[in-house]
Amino acid sequence: MEAEKYRNLGNDELALEARKTAEQLFRLRFQMKLGQTEGVKKLRELRRDIARIKTVERERELGLHPTPAGKLTDTEKPEAAAVAKPVRKKAAKPARKKAAKKAAGARRSGARSTSRRSVAKPSSNKKKAARSSSVKKG
Repeated sequence: MEAEKYRNLGNDELALEARKTAEQLFRLRFQMKLGQTEGVKKLRELRRDIARIKTVERERELGLHPTPAGKLTDTEKPEAAAVAKPVRKKAAKPARKKAAKKAAGARRSGARSTSRRSVAKPSSNKKKAARSSSVKKG
């Protein structure tokens, strides 16, 4: 199906279509492993259909393409579908960049890098103290 056909479905119908397509994909993969079919074209088509369905679901979640008016479920409010605005996310900086900046700043200041942690070794003095107390000197 084309994306426009999925957009015309209600949320319940879209979820049902997603379940059916996922099941078909599972069965086709299973048949391919058993060597019963070579449905590479069908496999590709099903994966694309699942991607289209997920795209339409996400668009509705963001409010880009609201659910058609006649296809709303009982739990959905018509006011919410009309007022929904797209949610804009802030671009998150990767953790590696933050760690690199932190390490560069630490190198400049002469401080030790926080990314490397030293493991505390047990003190050898405790071992010597334990041995000396058990042996009596005469």
